[in-house]
Amino acid sequence: MIIQVRVSPRASRALVQETGAGYKVYCTKPAADGQANAQVIELVAAFFKVKKYNVRIVRGNASRTKSLEIIDE
Repeated sequence: MIIQVRVSPRASRALVQETGAGYKVYCTKPAADGQANAQVIELVAAFFKVKKYNVRIVRGNASRTKSLEIIDE
């Protein structure tokens, strides 16, 4: 399954919200050195109750709008 997420780095809380167009992910980590991307993967994996290695960024590695692939087993 591929989902669209919009990332807000350096937020005050770590949270995943479902919106009409996809998901909004609030990260407490900054966008430097891939820290926010790593936290996005952790948060989305916890939200969908899958392992972290089952979530990967397909598109938008350096963008706030990302496409994530989630592999359900």
